[in-house]
Parts: sequence; C-alpha cells; structure tokens
Amino acid sequence: MDRVTAAKVFIDVAQSRSFSRTADRLNMSRPMVTRYIEAMEDWLNIRLLHRTTRKISLTSAGEACLKDVELWLEQADNFISLVNTSEELSGLVRITSSMSFGFSQLMPAIQDFMRFYPKVRIDIDLEDSAADLTEKSIDLAIRIASNPDPSLIGKPIAVCESALVASTAYLEKVRETIGGIQHPKDLVNHQCLGYKNFERHIWHLSQGDQFESIPVDCRLTANEATALLHAALNDGGISLQPTYLVNRYIKEGRLCHVLPDWKPKDLSIYALYSSRKHLPPTVRALIDHLEIYFKGNPW
Repeated sequence: MDRVTAAKVFIDVAQSRSFSRTADRLNMSRPMVTRYIEAMEDWLNIRLLHRTTRKISLTSAGEACLKDVELWLEQADNFISLVNTSEELSGLVRITSSMSFGFSQLMPAIQDFMRFYPKVRIDIDLEDSAADLTEKSIDLAIRIASNPDPSLIGKPIAVCESALVASTAYLEKVRETIGGIQHPKDLVNHQCLGYKNFERHIWHLSQGDQFESIPVDCRLTANEATALLHAALNDGGISLQPTYLVNRYIKEGRLCHVLPDWKPKDLSIYALYSSRKHLPPTVRALIDHLEIYFKGNPW
C-alpha cells in the first residue's frame, strides 16, 4: 500500500479520533482507513491506536512517533511537489463563505479558477456563522473580519469597504418628521437595520481625524446581509452594507449613500485554513488566484 497515503490517514485519525470522520474527510471508505492504519502498524511494528467501539486514542508509541510521521510526510510532500511541478492541479476543494460574498463575488472568482484548472472540483458551503473547518472537512474559509479566528492560519486577500444606505422613499418620508441626516448622531432617531453578527449595533464612522461610535436602534435584525439589503430596498430603513453588495444599487439610483463623507471602518477579507502543514497545491493555488482576482476591489 502507498506509504504516503497511509501516513496521511494516520495523521488525520490522530486529529479526528474517528475512522468514519477520516474516511469522509479523505474521501475513502471506512474499511480502507482501517487497512491503511493496520499497514502503518505493520511497517512500524508498533500499535499506533487504542480502538474500541466508542473511542479511538493514540497509544504512547503512537503519540511518540506522530511528530516524526508528520515531518516525514511534509518532506515527502515537498519532494513530490518538486518532482511534479508540471502536473496539472486536480482534486476536490471544500470552501465555506458568507452567503452575500459567496453569491456576489466568490462564485465568479471560483468559476474563473476552474476554467484554468478543468480537473479541479469545488464544493462550496454558504453560511454566515463560523464553521469548524475540521469538523466539516473544510479546506478553505473565506471570511470578512477585523480579527479572524486565532486558531486558524489567515491570509488577507482583499479589503471590504462598507457604506450606509437607504432608499429615497424612506429618506423623503422621515425628512418631514425627524429631518435629514447631517451627522452620525442623527442616526439615533432613525429606523436602522441590524446585522446580528456584527458589533452589537454600534456603527463606527470616521471623517478625517473625527470618530463617532453610534449605538443604533434596530427594530429589524437579520443574520445575513442580503436580507437587510432587500429590507433597505423596500424602504425599511438605513443599513450598513458592504460596498460589494450596494454599489450597483447606488449607481442605479435605487439606494442613496447616507453620510457619504463619513466612512465606516474597513474590514479584511481573509482566506483561512487550519494548518500550513500539508496544504494541498490546489488549495495554495486557489488562495493565490483569489488574491489576484480581488486585487483592487473589482466590485
């Protein structure tokens, strides 16, 4: 049996503590995982794992040799990549992203990548809550954040700018009762639309060296930016939105840029992955592609 694959199976089982989970993550059958572990134990002439019907754990010998196997596999991967530098990228990459960014920006970038590499397959999981990359067998997470998960490796690939927007009909309606919006403090009198995953409805705005942090009243909240975008389009109030979603509506006149001289703070768009070790060439190439694709914020 292939010793490189056997080493990968052993390392994955050591992390997942589950033959079934490793089988799913490595796209092989559970009996095949068992066979690779048994082959590793035969080659090393030691028992690597304690196995019961309910639990899997490393033996003391397995614990002792795990780092050596990881180092050997890293060297083997480096050698293979040097030998196969001309080999076409292939394989499955699992990605997670927020719904709004996934629909509006990530899909075109991914399709562009797949045109370059026709043997690559992509599976995308769209959700606005943070996913456990190991638990869900995710290779790469694309997340917008000011401080990404410190347990993950993060590479900034673009900047996410934001804007305050509202429909013309909403602004005209409230101008007659509570007046226009000339300063961030005026927002406290308005109907604002709240994104539940972001800073507890405190909007941070700056103009030159002036800074304002405004606690806004949000009768309508949602955990997904596109839902709030459509609430704003339907005269529901003022929404803090990423420019990649609203620029087109501002240009079309369907939304007005509220307080255009005041800028919400920028966030970074990160490519996140669980470990630098054994990062597949296809994943590494995809990260580089996304960074180049989004350079200069084409939205």
